[in-house]
Amino acid sequence: MNPPSRRLRLALVVTAVLLLAGGSLGYVLHARHRERPSAQQADASFDTSEPGLYFRDTAGGRIARQVGPGLPRVTGGPSCDRFHTAGDHALCLRGLPGVPARTEALVLDRRLREVRKVTVPGIPNRARVSPSGQVLSWTTFTTGDSYNTAAFSTRTAILDLRTGYLIKSIEQIPLTLDGARHHDSDVNYWGVTFAADDNRFYATVSTRGATHLVEGDLHAWSAKALRENVECPSLSPDGARIAFKKKVSDDPRTPWRLYVLDLTTMREHPLAERHGVDDQAAWLDDTTVAYALPGRDGRTSDIWSTRADGTGNPTLLAPGASSPANVR
Repeated sequence: MNPPSRRLRLALVVTAVLLLAGGSLGYVLHARHRERPSAQQADASFDTSEPGLYFRDTAGGRIARQVGPGLPRVTGGPSCDRFHTAGDHALCLRGLPGVPARTEALVLDRRLREVRKVTVPGIPNRARVSPSGQVLSWTTFTTGDSYNTAAFSTRTAILDLRTGYLIKSIEQIPLTLDGARHHDSDVNYWGVTFAADDNRFYATVSTRGATHLVEGDLHAWSAKALRENVECPSLSPDGARIAFKKKVSDDPRTPWRLYVLDLTTMREHPLAERHGVDDQAAWLDDTTVAYALPGRDGRTSDIWSTRADGTGNPTLLAPGASSPANVR
């Protein structure tokens, strides 16, 4: 047999060197991986059962926790455009790239690990979890991106984790308006908020140029309008009041103001916050609500709080933040 040619010997040497280099690189990368835990492993310690204010940190879009105004925040959650948490679960809405617009609705456990994912059309807008954490709702803009224009359309879904049943759109729920069944192609729902029984809910319905507060019953699959000019309701922990945004001006810069409605007397009063609030407020407790306002730079937002009885002055809770949810 003829001895290997010089070219063949050279090829064998190069191959051996490459194999050795690849093995060394693999060992180095493996060692570095062991020395420095991955971001996913680091996030595993983020637990929403810990008391504090949870919110979206606008600097990076990730979920953070803060235990008091002005105190350091801990950022360890996933990236979300809208967020809410209560009970055993959290809800993260995340816009997907591409056209047409789509949104991922991620159901998360207490450690903010994904347990279910639903992809829906539209831009992320509102997210809510019932007090028990078993029923969730989200709203997306399917046309337009603001409630302050006539040309917008929304889609609102409700997911019951106890049964796994998903209502992709609640627009077909039988609606009673002014004492009669209401049918119209322009009906839009948004901003669901749940009672403690995981059955009763409140939301905004828009039809024929007006907005209404509706009370819904999941078991009976029905809804009835209670009051006009109520948007983005948020039910208090005691179930007695609703914080909402009310249209008070035709000025596109400040069309809304925060109000609180007593569900027993149906009397309402404005809150001390005089800036226009385009947000679904969140109750910190039975006496205080939190909400997001645009930041001074015009690009980010800040979370503020104010007393629910209308007294006092607003307080800055978390700069560069949105989507507040309080765990007590």
